[in-house]
Amino acid sequence: MIPTTEQKVEPEKQEAKNVFNKKVIIKGAFWFALITVATIAAVFFYTNTGDTVKALSHISYKYIAICFVMLFVDLMLGSWRNHIYIRKMAPGVSHWVSFRANVANMFMGAVTPAHGGAGPAQIFVYTSNGVKFVDAFAVTLINLGATLIFMPLAGFIAIMLMDTTEVGSIVPAMLKYGFSFFLLFLLAFLLAFWKPLLVGTIIKKIAKGLSKIFPKRKDKLEKWADNSFQSISKYQQSCSLILSKNPLLFPLSLVITTLLYLNKYCMQWVILLGLGVNANLVQVISIQILIQFMIYFAPTPGGSGFAEGFISSLFGKIVPAALIPIFTLLQRSFLLFFPALVGACVVINLLRKQTMKKG
Repeated sequence: MIPTTEQKVEPEKQEAKNVFNKKVIIKGAFWFALITVATIAAVFFYTNTGDTVKALSHISYKYIAICFVMLFVDLMLGSWRNHIYIRKMAPGVSHWVSFRANVANMFMGAVTPAHGGAGPAQIFVYTSNGVKFVDAFAVTLINLGATLIFMPLAGFIAIMLMDTTEVGSIVPAMLKYGFSFFLLFLLAFLLAFWKPLLVGTIIKKIAKGLSKIFPKRKDKLEKWADNSFQSISKYQQSCSLILSKNPLLFPLSLVITTLLYLNKYCMQWVILLGLGVNANLVQVISIQILIQFMIYFAPTPGGSGFAEGFISSLFGKIVPAALIPIFTLLQRSFLLFFPALVGACVVINLLRKQTMKKG
């Protein structure tokens, strides 16, 4: 019996489903909350001048209201970045599905190290609503490519525009870390897209070399190499088909990605205005770009610990010490905690449906 396409991708579908393991989610959420609370508490005690609580009474809530509007824009841009493709490949799938896929992506990215669960979460939401696995994976891959292109370019522009004396000597180390990871992933993405056979051959050679070192794992390594080779070829063909049929979609995705991140970066500036701090917009955006580099591939869930530490350290150069704990909490809330809470509702609903099906 010749396996069908659906049967072939079943292991990959299972990998996406494995992300919604209740134990994995609870463990990730626990460590995310623990590290975040501990770090924010440390920031509070380290920077507290006795005026932090008093500063709360001076917050301008009209700016906080603007942040909620910007948060809504953030969620909508994130969902539209996917939906411009989904509506072409699966016209019957509503934008609401893309919205849920996006917030599930944000929640699982928050509770898994280096955003490891984000992509599979998004794919699972789409496949649960009638989108083919190959199409959902291709959309995730294409938009990852848009992010990998945007972030290094934004980093170059930021370092040219910013006043490096404001952030000290840590900037070069942050840039090396960020650029190393982003450029490595971008190179892998481009090679897999334009030279899939070359990448597949390299993977097979790596597997062959590892088999000599670990002879007991030879069969598993060969199977992994074969599956990887087939997957790269299949997804390269899917991405090429999507982009050749709709050549304007990828440039549009880059535009939406740029607007998405600019909205995120400007949100910090609005928060500062709400706290009564008149900071330079270019400096605020530049600092946040550097922080994004540092935490995007951080080994902790949602970059917790790293994010709070670098926010207090770098923004501490332009924000009064008494306001640092409040700013750190508000910044993380609007950029991650609030979207993650919305995503948690979607994920909990998916887990409930899974449980009902098993029952």
